Amino acid sequence: MSIQPKGEDLRKAVKWVSQEHKYNKEKKLKALIDEACLKFNLSPMDADFLARTLREQEK
Repeated sequence: MSIQPKGEDLRKAVKWVSQEHKYNKEKKLKALIDEACLKFNLSPMDADFLARTLREQEK
């Protein structure tokens, strides 16, 4: 079972952070998540989902 984010901006944010983190290892994940929230104008709920999803993927 896979959890799919509902909004297109959220999907783009997940993809963007994943790519940035892959190619820019020195930048902290939290900084990338914060930047993505601004770049893609995410709601607080979407920002929380993004952070939880990406932190789980890191494990």
